Amino acid sequence: MSPLRAVLPWAALLLGLFLIRLTHRGILWVEEAYPAAAAIQRFEHGKLLYADFQFDKPPLSTALYLLWGGYPGWPLRLAGAAYVTLCAWLASALARRWWSPTEGVWAAALLSFYLTFGVPASVMAMAPDLLCLAPVLGMMLALAGRHAITAGALLGLAVCFNGKAIVFAPLLLTGPRHGWMASLAGSLAGLAVAVLGFDGPQQWKQVWEWGAAYSRNTPVVAPLWEGLVRTLSWCGFQATAVVSAMLCLRRERNVALLGWIALAFAAVTLGLRFSPRYYLLLIPPVCLAGARGLTTVGPRWRAVLLAVLLIPTIRFGARFMQLAVQPGAPWADTAMNRDSAAAAQILSARAKPGDTILVWGYRPDLLVYTRLALGTPFLDSQPLTGVLADRHLTRSDATFPALAARNRAALAHMAPTWIADGLGPYNPRLAISNYPDLKSWLERHYEPAGQTVGTHIYRRRP
Repeated sequence: MSPLRAVLPWAALLLGLFLIRLTHRGILWVEEAYPAAAAIQRFEHGKLLYADFQFDKPPLSTALYLLWGGYPGWPLRLAGAAYVTLCAWLASALARRWWSPTEGVWAAALLSFYLTFGVPASVMAMAPDLLCLAPVLGMMLALAGRHAITAGALLGLAVCFNGKAIVFAPLLLTGPRHGWMASLAGSLAGLAVAVLGFDGPQQWKQVWEWGAAYSRNTPVVAPLWEGLVRTLSWCGFQATAVVSAMLCLRRERNVALLGWIALAFAAVTLGLRFSPRYYLLLIPPVCLAGARGLTTVGPRWRAVLLAVLLIPTIRFGARFMQLAVQPGAPWADTAMNRDSAAAAQILSARAKPGDTILVWGYRPDLLVYTRLALGTPFLDSQPLTGVLADRHLTRSDATFPALAARNRAALAHMAPTWIADGLGPYNPRLAISNYPDLKSWLERHYEPAGQTVGTHIYRRRP
């Protein structure tokens, strides 16, 4: 096959994915706004991750966003399309190595489909849960090619995107016999990326200690029941791949693939939250097994299984069509993002060069839209309230009350030009004006300067 003919299908896939994702150019999901906001602080204001401001995710997602300056809109959607194309290529290469080119085609098709037609906040967001998929796929491809040290390095990089990827470490044992030392060396080399150039002790506190506490404190009242319901729902929308994967695993014993699926599901259950984005870790191995299953069944059963793809196509494809016609579609799950855009217009119209900001709440999209420099070390208000963002819109029970009190005491000696309280309008108990230890500081130094439905804006008095 000529190089041009080999490249054309992937170029067509990239173009198709980009056109679909481009319908979401006016939306910035909060999970992708977080690394984008950190990238802007580094890219435009020279602030160092972990040292100059707090960030509770591993560093590589922010490093990736530096490639396009943290800008939302079409650059972000093009990056997403390119990333899914890369994942599809890796899945295809792995399926060809395990089985044949036919499975490679099905693996790429299924993976591209399910990373597009899914819960938008999960599949559209270039967030850590999505970004660790390519390194894990690369790790499995390296293991299949008996490249132990490369596999270990890719696992290390996956962890630098998403700490949960560490659960895939046992898969290194499915590689070359006696290659575990090389895999370990590679993993350490990959993990070194997370240390070199960053403040190691602060990163440990902000990412791993905070993440461990986050995992221990689920807001779900009945996690086992919730997990069962959400898993069954996920299996329903991914029924083509799931049923095909079951057919595959019933007929052949691929230890690496079976272990991959089991470990991915274990990662989904960590923290007992069962967020839709956590299930992204399951999609690659299930699609690979599904590709094998589709190849081994007869034409009639294959047609039936493929027809089931209409369920997610209709369910999630309608949103793409709606956005193509009405870019500002008034969905409930994008209401806060629309409010952030409105508040950012007020701030951008009145801010002057050199102004700084404190965003109160988990509203990193405000930082992306305004591109203002942080006036404090806090990218959001979780370290100031002690209440985790997965519950702070409705509850006020603090996970870190002592730490939050110390941080508020430090905040009272800082002087950001602007304060955007994007939490108080939703949960008045956690409004910045409701904290006694900040009340005097706020009233003495700040005055109301505008508001939207979900954001109160304060400006520092001259």
